[in-house]
Amino acid sequence: MKKSIINTLSVIALGLGLSTAAVGIASATDKPTGAANFYKSDKVTMKKISFKNQYSMNVAGNLFIPNGLKQNIKNPAIIVGHPMGAVKEQSANLYATKMAEQGFVTLSFDLSFWGESEGQPRNAVLPDVYAEDFSAAVDFLGTHPLVDRDRIGVIGICGSGSFVISAAKIDPRMKAIATVSMYNIGAANRNALNHSQTVEQRKAIIAEAAEQRYVEFTGGKTKYTSGTVHVLTEGTHPIQREFYDFYRTPRGEYTPEWSSSDLTTHPTFTSNVKFINFYPFEDIETISPRPMLFITGDQAHSIEFSQDAYKRAAEPKELYIVPGAGHVDLYDRVNMIPWDKLTSFFNKNL
Repeated sequence: MKKSIINTLSVIALGLGLSTAAVGIASATDKPTGAANFYKSDKVTMKKISFKNQYSMNVAGNLFIPNGLKQNIKNPAIIVGHPMGAVKEQSANLYATKMAEQGFVTLSFDLSFWGESEGQPRNAVLPDVYAEDFSAAVDFLGTHPLVDRDRIGVIGICGSGSFVISAAKIDPRMKAIATVSMYNIGAANRNALNHSQTVEQRKAIIAEAAEQRYVEFTGGKTKYTSGTVHVLTEGTHPIQREFYDFYRTPRGEYTPEWSSSDLTTHPTFTSNVKFINFYPFEDIETISPRPMLFITGDQAHSIEFSQDAYKRAAEPKELYIVPGAGHVDLYDRVNMIPWDKLTSFFNKNL
């Protein structure tokens, strides 16, 4: 039973699901066309910064300022959140750099418990603190001399899409909300993709995590779960292969100095069940009249979450579907990411 549960978790908790639907993926040995996760720009200056969230935890970030930006005026700004289990160097920095090229002051940051941000134990799951980090980023930008605090927007990639929605529901300072390849991490853990996990399977995972708490409380070894596999086999699920191609190859692999490659993307098993109590789309309609933009690929295994959020949200809202794009394609394939759409959305609404 335990082996079955862990196998199930390995394709659920980071939103990998149990769907067997076809997905567009590249070979793990070939970098897809346009993939540029570590893109740098000579039009933008990056500065490492940090700020405290409401719980006095240091949140580490990168501030991107367009070169030549006038110092005597206030400018619109955008906060960018990385995929769940990732760090700011994976996808978030790319989006922040590209949007800074369009004239926005931008900020990428590591969620608490991940990357360079504080929080113990490492890789812990705490959705309320994740959402708080976005509000703390607004605190930082809203008091920055270059930023107009009334023109701050947010972009959430993958799992951060659900975190920015959770944050925006109770923080009206976020004036425009965009998500890319969004995962409703709560629904993914409760039900898996396409509601392929039964309630009994969910209960079995919860029970095992509860027993593991005794192990760790008495000094036993911490157990980690889900995330991206480290070795491909003939039986590796197609969605896992899609994530492997990004997280376990030079295309997007990044290991923070304090960590090890064995831990990247993997949350702690006992804390991961907290996602089961996470319902980011409840009351999403209350974000209106602030605009929302949901971007997803028509080949994305995660498309159901953007469709669900769009259905629940109130106007103004837009669901933008990128032809031919899979879930991970929109992490870093600059030829597929709709930069013009993001730019026009934020220019109009900030």
